[in-house]
Amino acid sequence: MDRRQQRHAAGLKALALGFPGAFEDHPWGDTVVKVNKKIFVFLGGGGPADRLSLSVKLPDSSEEALTMPFTSPTGYSLGRAGWVTARFEPGDTVPFDILCDWIEESYRTVAPKKLVAELDQRDEA
Repeated sequence: MDRRQQRHAAGLKALALGFPGAFEDHPWGDTVVKVNKKIFVFLGGGGPADRLSLSVKLPDSSEEALTMPFTSPTGYSLGRAGWVTARFEPGDTVPFDILCDWIEESYRTVAPKKLVAELDQRDEA
């Protein structure tokens, strides 16, 4: 991962951890962010350590997301449930804003309604 991608990875992780009730965990040695004990983003893993990757649950935008050259359905049959994995080689351009939108969609999909409402109130302020 080049320095720019390291900054993107740190920013994506910070975004995910900034959602109400979100916390970091390390099942299976991977870094994930959960809400209410449910994973909403896998950060890294699934490939070489020098590659930026993430997996998110996209029930609304998975079809569109899978048209992008850096995406694929997530393995372990998660792809059938709308999970999408994005992988970037060192030097690749990272569409940071799109990945942020995907992380938020994934959070809203798995978070309890009370926490989503809290996020909405925070966004309105």
